[in-house]
Amino acid sequence: MRAPRSLLWLLVLLALEVGAGEKAKAKAASSSSSSSSSSSPVPVPSSAGAEGDPGGPGCPVCLWRQHSKELRLESIKSQILSKLRLKEAPNITREVVNQLLPKAPPLQQILDLHDFQGDAFPHDADFLEEEEDEYHATTETVISMAQETDPVVQIEGNPHCCFFNFSPKIMFTKVVKAQLWVYLRPVQHTSTVYLQILRLKPVTEDGSRHIRIRSLKIDLNSRIGHWQSIDFKHVLQNWFKQPQNNWGIEINAFDPNGNDLAVTSLGPGAEGLHPFMELRVLENNKRSRRNLGLDCDEHSTESRCCRYPLTVDFEAFGWDWIIAPKRYKANYCSGQCEYMFMQKYPHTHLVQQANPRGSAGPCCTPTKMSPINMLYFNDKQQIIYGKIPGMVVDRCGCS
Repeated sequence: MRAPRSLLWLLVLLALEVGAGEKAKAKAASSSSSSSSSSSPVPVPSSAGAEGDPGGPGCPVCLWRQHSKELRLESIKSQILSKLRLKEAPNITREVVNQLLPKAPPLQQILDLHDFQGDAFPHDADFLEEEEDEYHATTETVISMAQETDPVVQIEGNPHCCFFNFSPKIMFTKVVKAQLWVYLRPVQHTSTVYLQILRLKPVTEDGSRHIRIRSLKIDLNSRIGHWQSIDFKHVLQNWFKQPQNNWGIEINAFDPNGNDLAVTSLGPGAEGLHPFMELRVLENNKRSRRNLGLDCDEHSTESRCCRYPLTVDFEAFGWDWIIAPKRYKANYCSGQCEYMFMQKYPHTHLVQQANPRGSAGPCCTPTKMSPINMLYFNDKQQIIYGKIPGMVVDRCGCS
C-alpha cells in the first residue's frame, strides 16, 4: 500500500530539519572550541544581563525589552526637538544657564508649583479643549529677557535697555497675563521710589523719543534688593497688533536723591537681575481617552505587551538647556502581540488575512499618552514654559 503524497513530503521535511539541526550543533561546537583557545575573549553586550538576569542569552524577553528601552530613549530625544521645532539642541551650557537664569519670583513659582509630570496637570473640561495640532508643543508661559535696543532709538549710545523680541507664533496667541519684572537695588533706609516706563521710538531731528506709558510710586525698604512687577498686558497687546511700534522701553526708578535704582545694565555684575517680560498665553489642547493595558516592572516575566517604567534623565543627554524637569517618567512598551490576543481588532485581522506574507502582525505600541510641561531655553536664549504632548506612555496595547 502506497503512502499518501502529503505524508511523504512530511517525512522529507522532517529529515531535512534533523540534518540541519545536526549541522548547527557541530558548527556551534567548533566555534566554541576555537573561541576558548583564543587569547581575546568575545565581549558580552551590556544588555545581555539586563532586567536583573545575569544569564543574558537565557532571557530573550529581557534582551528585547532592553532593545525597546533604547529605542524609546532615542525616540524621545528626536521627538522633543521636533515638537519644539528645533533642528538641533540649543548650544547652551550649564554656565550659560546660570548666567541667564533670572533670580526672580515668577520663575521660582513655576519650579515650586509644578512637578512637570503630565498626569499632575488638570484634566477638567475648562482646561482642555480640542485642537487640530496634536503633535507640536503648546506654550503656556514665555519669559522674554531684555535685549539691547536698536541704535536708531539711542542718543549717544543710550538707552541700552530694553528691547523684547517675540516670535510670530507667540504674537498670534491670546495673552492672558503680561508682567514686566524690574530689579531695584537695595536701599539702606525706607525711600519713596518713582518708577517710570518710557516707550521708545526712532530718534527724529528734534530728538524726541520718550513717551511715558507707566508711572508708579513705590515705598521701598528692602536692604537686599526688590523685584517689582508692572502690569504690561495692555502695552503688549498693542505691540502684538502693531509690531512695527515695538522699539523697546526705557526703565527708570529714581529715589529722592536722584539715584536710579533700576538694574538695566546688561553687562557683568548683573547676571540674573536683568529686566524680563513674563507672558501667560492661552493655547488649546485635546482631551485623550482612557484605554486599559498591562503594567509590569523590570523583573516581570510577562511576555505579552506591557507598559514598563522608564525614567528619562536630560542631564545624561547633556541637555543643560532644559531647566526643568531634569528627569521625568516616560515609560515604554514592550512584549509580544499574538494573533489570539487580537480578536477585538477585526480590521487588523482582516488585513492580515488579505496579506499574510506582507504583514508582520500586531505590534506592542502606546495606546494612550499624556504631555509633560517643560521649562527650557530656546535657540534665541529665551525661557519658554510650555506643554509637550505625547511624552508619557500611560497605556500599551496591540495594534
